[in-house]
Amino acid sequence: MDPIAPGFDTSSTQIQDGRRSLDRENIPSPPILSRDGYTSAITSGEDDVQATRDAVFGYEEAKRLESLEHKLYSHRRYSQGSGSNRGSTVNSPRITATHPKTPTTRPTSISSLPRMDHLLPLQPLAENATTTDNTPGLQDVAHDFALPPAASGHFGLENAHTVTLDDEPEINLSKLDHQQTLSQQELRDLLSSFNKCLQLRDKYMACSLQRLGDNPRDYDGAFKGFAEDIGGVSGVRPDAYATLRKNTGTSGQHPSLQPAPQQFAKWDIYPRPPPPHWHWTAKPHPEQGGPIDDQPQLVSEEGDGDGFDFGHFEIPGAHEWHYHLDSKGVFQIYSTPVHDDNDSKPIFAVPTIRDYYVDLDYVLGVIADGPTKSFAYRRLKYLQGKWGMYTLLNEHKELQSMKAVPHRDFYNVRKVDTHVHHSSSMNQKHLLRFIKSKMKRSPNDIVIVRDGHPLTLAQVFESLNLTAYDLSIDTLDMHAHQDSFHRFDKFNLKYNPIGESRLREIFLKTDNYIGGRYLADLTKELMQDLEQSKYQNCEWRISIYGRSPDEWDKLAKWVIHHKLYSHNVRWLVQIPRLYNVYKMTGQVENFERIIRNVFEPLFEVTKDPSLHPELHVFLQRVIGFDSVDDESKTERRVYDKFPYPRIWETKQNPPYSYWVYYMYANMTSLNSWRRERGFNTFVLRPHCGEAGDPDHLSCAYLTSHSISHGILLRKVPALQYLFYLKQVGVAMSPLSNNALFLTYERNPLPEYFKTGLNVSLSTDDPLQFHFTKEPLLEEYSVAAHIYKFSQASLAELARNSVIQSGFEMEIKRHWLGQKWYLPGAAGNDINKTNVPDIRLAFRYHTLMEELQMITSGEPVQENSYTAGV
Repeated sequence: MDPIAPGFDTSSTQIQDGRRSLDRENIPSPPILSRDGYTSAITSGEDDVQATRDAVFGYEEAKRLESLEHKLYSHRRYSQGSGSNRGSTVNSPRITATHPKTPTTRPTSISSLPRMDHLLPLQPLAENATTTDNTPGLQDVAHDFALPPAASGHFGLENAHTVTLDDEPEINLSKLDHQQTLSQQELRDLLSSFNKCLQLRDKYMACSLQRLGDNPRDYDGAFKGFAEDIGGVSGVRPDAYATLRKNTGTSGQHPSLQPAPQQFAKWDIYPRPPPPHWHWTAKPHPEQGGPIDDQPQLVSEEGDGDGFDFGHFEIPGAHEWHYHLDSKGVFQIYSTPVHDDNDSKPIFAVPTIRDYYVDLDYVLGVIADGPTKSFAYRRLKYLQGKWGMYTLLNEHKELQSMKAVPHRDFYNVRKVDTHVHHSSSMNQKHLLRFIKSKMKRSPNDIVIVRDGHPLTLAQVFESLNLTAYDLSIDTLDMHAHQDSFHRFDKFNLKYNPIGESRLREIFLKTDNYIGGRYLADLTKELMQDLEQSKYQNCEWRISIYGRSPDEWDKLAKWVIHHKLYSHNVRWLVQIPRLYNVYKMTGQVENFERIIRNVFEPLFEVTKDPSLHPELHVFLQRVIGFDSVDDESKTERRVYDKFPYPRIWETKQNPPYSYWVYYMYANMTSLNSWRRERGFNTFVLRPHCGEAGDPDHLSCAYLTSHSISHGILLRKVPALQYLFYLKQVGVAMSPLSNNALFLTYERNPLPEYFKTGLNVSLSTDDPLQFHFTKEPLLEEYSVAAHIYKFSQASLAELARNSVIQSGFEMEIKRHWLGQKWYLPGAAGNDINKTNVPDIRLAFRYHTLMEELQMITSGEPVQENSYTAGV
């Protein structure tokens, strides 16, 4: 006889149909603890039963119970397998599948796992995908990462049985259809909320003309736009492209991808980009017997040099439209002169601040919802795991395809530093060498006025008790590696050489006593370094403060007068959020004054470029706007409803969302007018998500082309998932974050990259964070070593940086391929990017699965990344 554990009444044990069952009525109640730690007597009716002296079963008793359970379970399985009558055993429930072909035992291989995709709106891509691809390894992508083939039957979850303590184990869950319907309805509502967030961003991008094809600069003669509205911020929208490919098939090209009727004249880039094959030569120095010329010369094989001549530009005349700043703080465009908001209706519609905050509140509500956060977190983890599987299975194929590409490697793929501040774009050694050279060659230059007395450069250093020999890297003290962590105030002081603001004014300002001549000379040296490298490019951010309306003209004349033009450089204008400082010093009376100072000169030059010819020419090299300041500052909301700018007269700085809206709204109106005139438009690329409130990221999601930093996305999984679905560009600077807000090993860059976000590497402030002459390569090098990025990953990061950048379409074609704007492998040219087609095919395939799930659309009917366009 099998041993029976103490406490069980063996007389109640019955044998029925060859199986043993226990009468649960005779199972004793659990022991009850008394104050002294022992159990008291348990009284049941008139019988007193002495309980054990321990609150738990002893080791021997527990083993006997475990043995008994195993025997009962084995006996049940044997009886079920022999076809005996269906009975019940306590604690040994039986789960059966309703589908006749579904096995009752566990599947023995992954390929035999039953399909569960009928529970989701998305069907696997691989089921309907064609197999006509000839690219090596792409078939393996679909095979390895699509869901397994459909089994002969479903798992039958809707008819599964639940484990209960009752003697009837076959309780069918199909009786609980109402509960299951609620679950499916919640899932549909969740996906619908995500889909609406995607549509909101599309609305704001279309209204502000920040998409591909909205900017006249995109029209290079070959690209002529699209016949339909399929353009996104970074190219053709993946979902729109998949639909076009589905409707067209693999043999033809959809009419929407055919050249549309020409909307704009071919954009003229001046100075002209260098030819495909050229070498850099510097003109001889005076010591070598030639005239000095800081401007480098790009020489082609024929020996034709490029230069800059302001007379080359044709300045258009005035336009018949008019502009007016309405009572809500937004410049509007009218066909006739107006003096009041009610005089006429604006030509272009701009989202109101009420609409903006309603949409922002909706996005904030979605990303704060508990089930939504859980869903997004699981999807992000799934995407990271899927990337791990891809790399394990296809890393060798990527390496083989890269080895087959002649000439191209990491060093000669184009890279763009999409986030670097101009006044700190040099390293400390370069600045030190420049200061020493000026002290030796130009000590008698009058550089500053103090207390009404002009001072020469030599006198300035005499007042500091310093000579050229005394200067060193340590003396400059501009690195932010030690004492700036979470101290943005100390970081700002690092912009002052030797801690002296007067030296910053002399060497690092465009508007000073010498007209920014020293900074212009330093800028030319930096441009020369970039042109020598040939493959490194940058987008320098230069400040417009909004304190006076003539700042734009001063900046434009500084660039034009010093001929600060380079094939490797474009500009962004950053607006510091310093209203509270200007208000305290009496420079502005309300927030509307800052809006006027920043945007009114741009509307003036758009209406009549002849009034500001230098500004008109300079704006052709300006990509967009940036909003900068310390995001970690606390934002206290003192208003239930934010006032309009003309009545924002308090000393408190407006919140981030308020700043971003008025930059977006006025840029939207300006872009509409400039596009109508055939002038280049602008994009919004603010600093966002470096510190402070994660809500800043929601503002940028709606209004911005791309962002800088974005490290706080790691705390908001739902918003990170939205950034992934819309492929919003994120220019990350791990070395900068390491010194200010987040240590290098905790930076989310590798996780973002694995997930599939559109991330790139940038330097931010080489003067404070880098040591070498090539800070961008330094950034790539450290990331490759710490995060173990492969050569293909570095090439993909470089490709992302070019896509995020604002360089002209003609240049991007040369750098990335003729149809770089198509998603997936269809837009890739490995001979230019060194990114394997199989990787971009995987990225596109994965993104499409997520988009189809969110939008509940039809699955991709073919491997659209395999077909040529």
